Amino acid sequence: MNKNYIGSSFDNFLEEEDILQKSEAIAIKRVIAYALEEKMKADNISINRLAKELKTSRTAVCRILDPNNASITLNTIEKIAKYLGKKIILSFA
Repeated sequence: MNKNYIGSSFDNFLEEEDILQKSEAIAIKRVIAYALEEKMKADNISINRLAKELKTSRTAVCRILDPNNASITLNTIEKIAKYLGKKIILSFA
């Protein structure tokens, strides 16, 4: 990257607008929803079946799959990670 630019980074802009954390949360949620949708397609699994796999309701799965709904618990993320065969790594920076 060229170091001779004027202005701040996009993250700095989002932070100045006080929307950085919300933007990051939405981005993370969209990645989770996308990965889950792709796994569902690959496994040819329905929302009802996924709800049973995750031991939750169909409504909860619909909320998880909604990329604009950033509300998701760590417990739910853990269930999704296990379903996807992934591991959660949490970091405070």
